Amino acid sequence: MCVSTRVLGALLLCTCLSAQTRLGISGADWGTTVRGEKVAIYTLAGAGGLEARISNFGGVIVSLNVPNRNGSKIDVMLGYDDLASYEKGGVYGAVIGRYANRIGSNGSFPLDGKTIQLERASPDQKIVIHGGTAGFQKKVWHPQMRDGAEPSLELTVVSPDGDGGFPGALTTTLVYTVTRDNELMLDYRAISDRPTVVNVTNHAYFALQGEGNGDVSEQRMQVFADSYTPSSPDNLPTGEIASVAGTPLDFRTPVRLGDILDSRFEQIALRGGLDTNMLVNGTPGVLRPAARISDPKTGIVMEVFTTQPGMQLYSDNVMRTTPGKGGKPYGNRYSMSFETQHYPDSPNRPEFPSTVVTPSTPLHEVTVYKFSTGK
Repeated sequence: MCVSTRVLGALLLCTCLSAQTRLGISGADWGTTVRGEKVAIYTLAGAGGLEARISNFGGVIVSLNVPNRNGSKIDVMLGYDDLASYEKGGVYGAVIGRYANRIGSNGSFPLDGKTIQLERASPDQKIVIHGGTAGFQKKVWHPQMRDGAEPSLELTVVSPDGDGGFPGALTTTLVYTVTRDNELMLDYRAISDRPTVVNVTNHAYFALQGEGNGDVSEQRMQVFADSYTPSSPDNLPTGEIASVAGTPLDFRTPVRLGDILDSRFEQIALRGGLDTNMLVNGTPGVLRPAARISDPKTGIVMEVFTTQPGMQLYSDNVMRTTPGKGGKPYGNRYSMSFETQHYPDSPNRPEFPSTVVTPSTPLHEVTVYKFSTGK
C-alpha cells in the first residue's frame, strides 16, 4: 500500500511537471506603480524556442530570449530589471501611442474643421512626442492570457476622451503572440467613439549581439524601402518623399551598419546615426517584408514584416548614465529599432497616409519579428 501510494504520487508529480513544461504562458506579480496599480509580468514560451517576457505596464517587452547558432539562447532586448526603472526610465520595448513619433505645429493639428491642441509640458513646447501626456508607455493595460502551442497575451487600454488633448474615447488592444516559427507577432486594433488620430508602434531596442554586449556596427541590415521622408533639424518631416538611391540610406541590398552610421550625409549627421522614417515598399495594409538584420557572431537573423506604411529606423544614438539589466552600461548604438508606423506628423500633412480613426474606420495593424539563425 505504501509503495503504491508512492508510485501514484510520483506519477501525479510527473504529470504536473509535464503540464508545467507544456505551459505556453504564465504570469507573476511584478510590483506596484507609484499610483498604487498592481502590475504583472508574463512569460510566453513558443514551441520553436523563442521566449518573451512582457509586462502589462506599457506593454513592455522586458526580455526576448532567442536561440543562437550555438544552440543556446540570448536576450536581444535592451531594458531594465524591475518595474520601478521602467516607470522612471525611457521607452525600452514599450507600446507607443496614442500617436507615436512626433506631432509638430506646437502640438496641434486640424481635424474635422477644428484645431486640436494637445497638452504640453510648457507653452513654448513646439513638438509633442510619443503621445505626450496620454502616452501608452506609462499606462497599465488589462491583460488576458491565452495558452497553447502559440501562446499569446492580449492587452487592452482605454484612453478617455480628452486624454492628453486627444479627442474621443479610444480603446486599444494589442495581442502579442509567440509562434512555433520563432516569430513575435504584434496585432494592434483601436476603435474610437468619435474621429481622432492614432499611430501605434513598439519601441523595442533590438541587440542581436546580446543586450549589453557591445554595439551594432558589425551587423548587416537590409531595408525594403525605395524612399524615405527627409526631416528638418527638429526631426519633423519636410513633406518631401525622397528616393534612397545614391544616398547612404539605400539599404535595398545589405549594408554593414558601421559603414554608414558616421556618414556626413545630412539626414544621418544631424542625428549622429539613423533616426529616419522609411517608406516600406508594397501596399499598406498588406503584411509584407520591411527589413532584415543579422549579427555575425551570434548568427541571429531577424526579419521584420508589417502592414504599416512606414518604419522609423533608429540606431540608438545616445550615451546613457542609467545602467540596464544586471547593472550593465548601455553605450552608444547598442541596439537598432524598427518602429513600424505611420509617418511622423501625418495629422499636419494631408499628403501623407491618413491616421484618422473613426467608429466606422477602426485601426488594425500587424507587425511580425521573425528570428532564425544563419550559417
